[in-house]
Amino acid sequence: MEGFSAIYIFMLAAFTGYEVIARVPVILHTPLMSGSNFVHGVVLVGAMVALGNADPNDPLQLAIGFVAVVLGAANAAGGYVVTERMLAMFKRDDRKEAAK
Repeated sequence: MEGFSAIYIFMLAAFTGYEVIARVPVILHTPLMSGSNFVHGVVLVGAMVALGNADPNDPLQLAIGFVAVVLGAANAAGGYVVTERMLAMFKRDDRKEAAK
């Protein structure tokens, strides 16, 4: 099972790397940032797989896996917060229009 886990993580990393490089212009020029959020989600899945397959007797593996999951989750959640704030810039505020 150990070999399958390493191959799975490698496949996720290769797919993520390809998507990042292939979609850089698209990701940078869209207010939705969906491509960036997608990449963060894939990184989070890889971190969860790595943590799930860590040796329970090795505290270093568990600590690194836990930190990777926490940082990946924070990065993914932050991407959606930024997306929401960017979308809010394009919404019309009817209260400001009524005051004019």
